[in-house]
Amino acid sequence: MESSNHSTVIEFIIMGFPSLNGLHILFFIGLLIIYLLTITGNVVIFWVIRLESRLHIPMYFFVSVLSFLEIWYTAVTIPKMLANLLADKKSISFNGCLLQTYFFHSLGATECYLLTVMAYDRYLAICNPLRYPAIMTTKFCFQLTMGCWICGFMCPVTEVILISKLPFCGENEILHIFCDFPPLLSLACTDTSINVLVDFAINAFIILVTFLFIMSSYIKIIITILKIKSAEGRRKAFSTCVAHLTVVLVFFSCIIFMYVRLTKSYSLNYDRTLAVIYSVLTPLFNPLIYSLRNKEIRAAIRRIIHKQQSLITSRH
Repeated sequence: MESSNHSTVIEFIIMGFPSLNGLHILFFIGLLIIYLLTITGNVVIFWVIRLESRLHIPMYFFVSVLSFLEIWYTAVTIPKMLANLLADKKSISFNGCLLQTYFFHSLGATECYLLTVMAYDRYLAICNPLRYPAIMTTKFCFQLTMGCWICGFMCPVTEVILISKLPFCGENEILHIFCDFPPLLSLACTDTSINVLVDFAINAFIILVTFLFIMSSYIKIIITILKIKSAEGRRKAFSTCVAHLTVVLVFFSCIIFMYVRLTKSYSLNYDRTLAVIYSVLTPLFNPLIYSLRNKEIRAAIRRIIHKQQSLITSRH
């Protein structure tokens, strides 16, 4: 009988936001607009950096990789969230749920590593400017990027394998907005203390180690900047770090509270609110932060638009 109960769960129901009370269409429109803005903003930044030769330096290379990553990071969860807002049956297969969880955490871990590499790049540029060109070569930047992606996609493998072996009995309603480790562990009909401990160890290592490395890099950067005698020099040095530091604080503040914990979940509203921030809003903030606060990217966008307008005018 027990094995029969376990075999009955072949799909999950993602509950999403059950308390919308008829506002699903309005929420769908708002989420769709945010998703389109996120995709558009990140695609624009990616291609502007690729097309503009003046931006072919390590700092902007990593920004373009971040934009590329954010496109896929949002594609893992938001399209399914949009479909569920309109669907009567908000189901996802067991394997589909595991795949969504795997790719979401793989891309999230990759972003942690990439943000760390970006902090290292700023540290070298400001604290070791003479050695910077010799260290941050095109080849080394590519190797760092590939290392981020490979390590990121290896990180959740153990967690996914462990959770795939858990028995799930009858109850299949995921009280979350997408598939994730904490709500899946809550549905298992066996002791999941080992899974929770493994999740905590892996997440704590990835998130806290990378965050501490970034913060230590910025402490050294700030100390170096304060030693610069001219106010203009200090302003220029710090301006290259503000956008990245803002992205780091928004992203890590959410995932630390969400994943570095020894419990399956907090309150449902707490988890859902955090999930919306780091899975929907943070990818939207990134292109806004980098485009609005970065003079070089804004100037590059204007130059590309001007070139396109000149081409259209010359054809007529």
